[in-house]
Amino acid sequence: MLLVSDSPLELCALDAEHVAAVLEDCVDQLAVLGSIITVPESSVASGSLSEIAKLLNNQRQLEGRYEELISTDRPGNELASVKQNMKSSAQALVRNVKLNPLATENLIKLQQDREYLQLLVSECLEEVSQEGSFEGLIRATVEEREKKHKLQETILREEDARKNVRTLQRQLLELKRSKEVELQSRNEMVAHLKDQLQETRAKTTMERKYIEKECQVQKVMQNKKCAMTETELQAELENLQLQIEEETKVNKETELWVKKHHDQLQEKVEYWMDKYEKEVDQKSEELSTLKATKANILLKLQELTLKYQEYDEVVAEDRAQKERAQKAAEKAQLEIKSATKLQAWWKGV
Repeated sequence: MLLVSDSPLELCALDAEHVAAVLEDCVDQLAVLGSIITVPESSVASGSLSEIAKLLNNQRQLEGRYEELISTDRPGNELASVKQNMKSSAQALVRNVKLNPLATENLIKLQQDREYLQLLVSECLEEVSQEGSFEGLIRATVEEREKKHKLQETILREEDARKNVRTLQRQLLELKRSKEVELQSRNEMVAHLKDQLQETRAKTTMERKYIEKECQVQKVMQNKKCAMTETELQAELENLQLQIEEETKVNKETELWVKKHHDQLQEKVEYWMDKYEKEVDQKSEELSTLKATKANILLKLQELTLKYQEYDEVVAEDRAQKERAQKAAEKAQLEIKSATKLQAWWKGV
């Protein structure tokens, strides 16, 4: 009876023997392939290289399919078919290598890959024979895929960098052309501005001469105008002096009148101040009397408030007593009525 492990990476004894036989055969074929491959002196055409690359790619796909069948425990017929296809692909690769020897660099790379694959299959064969598992093969496959992925990422980054360099070169060329066009435009602008400067200088010279003459004419006219204005201002000054003298006379008369009325107002102020003080004293006495009256009234109000509270308490107590007496009377009447009903019921019984 065969025992099957719970782990998906472990094989039963019979499957382990089958896999070990296949791996041993693969190691032998790789060893034979290593003795067949030799480094030639010349390279092949691009068509032969493409055909060999296709064979290698097909071989890798078959190996991946074989690993998938082993890990998923598929039927033996499909496994045998994949094994036969792997043998046919290896034989086709060997024939192609014999007919079309590769370039030295490619053969060295192929020999290194073969040695690595032979070592990996040998270790997997030993692990399957001893432990019935192929975890090492899966780990190595995962590591190789990660290396390949990193290499592809590096190649993609390099391609992006090359694209960026080409883009920057194009941008630099376009910038250089635009700067040349801009420089030529600026040179033309400088020449145009020089011409405008010459025209402006000539125009400025003519305008300066015209302005000088106009200023001289305006100066003569302004002098005449100033002389006329000075005469008018002199007449106005004399008129103002007469007005000042008149205002001074009126001011003195007004000052005498104000002084006279000031004395009269001073006497009235003293009279009203005395009257104010007397009325303030009188009102202060009235205010003191009113405050005393207010205090007496407040005292009486407090006394009345206390009496009201006492009366209110007496009234409330009396009302409470009446309510209690009424409730007691009602309770006694209810008890009498209940007793009467009870006696009537008893007599009826």
